[in-house]
Amino acid sequence: MKVRKFLYSQKVAPYVFVLPFILSFCFFWIYPLCSTITMSFQDILPTGTEWIGLKNYKKLLIDTTFHQAIMNSFEYMLLTIVLLIPFPMAFAVLMDSRLVKAKGVWKAFLYLPALTSVVISGTLFRLMFSEYSTGQLNVITSILGLGTFKWLKVKATGLFALVLVCCWRWTGVNMLYFLSGLKSIDGALYESAEIDGASGLQKFRFITIPLLKPTTIYVLTISIYAGLAMFMESFMLWAGPDSPNNIGLTIVGYLYKRGIAKNQLGYGSAVGLVLLVIALFINVVQLVLSGTFKKEEK
Repeated sequence: MKVRKFLYSQKVAPYVFVLPFILSFCFFWIYPLCSTITMSFQDILPTGTEWIGLKNYKKLLIDTTFHQAIMNSFEYMLLTIVLLIPFPMAFAVLMDSRLVKAKGVWKAFLYLPALTSVVISGTLFRLMFSEYSTGQLNVITSILGLGTFKWLKVKATGLFALVLVCCWRWTGVNMLYFLSGLKSIDGALYESAEIDGASGLQKFRFITIPLLKPTTIYVLTISIYAGLAMFMESFMLWAGPDSPNNIGLTIVGYLYKRGIAKNQLGYGSAVGLVLLVIALFINVVQLVLSGTFKKEEK
């Protein structure tokens, strides 16, 4: 009876409900993070581990391949941010207007790529960008009299393929985020602006964009992390972690290459922690600049 009374207590009940989350958070996040920090200072061998201090981090400072992976990830992140915030926002506004019919069909059509396995989509895009004459893009360029191209062996076109895969998969998801944000905007604001003679562009600029700021910050935050942590798209597009002149190598791809493929778990842990610090730093800076951490005025 005492145990039952204890569990049914209003003071204890909230802790009972959150206990599964706390346990899973500690087991699947806190413990791996602590293990990764420890491993980054070690040289892990099949026969045992050796404490080497900061040697892994010093090696990262002069590792040109790692530097290229960082630059590739930054380029990818910036391009996806530029494309995956304004266009989904515009699509959401269009979908929320009276101009579009059968909205449910269009929402399902745009969201469908996100449900597709990245393995399948990556393979399909690899075949599409194949350097052979049977590749879909080379078929088109041949019809236009431009010849064939080695799309995935050139930096510019390889990055274009990566960004295209990302936009194809996540435009619909970000559009739904913005649609949910639009639902929270009071329609009376648009009616008042229309009475005052505001155009559609003015309503979008002075009402929609400012009031969608929380949604925009959220999409920007997850886009920064997703851009820096991208791996599977690149892995499937080049059928492995290796690409010509490392044009498709990302930070996580380099982590996999050194930590898993070459069994250098200590060095891979250092790469992962650097990625974590970079992602946290960029997101904290953008959250501070956007005013997210400012205290509300009373």
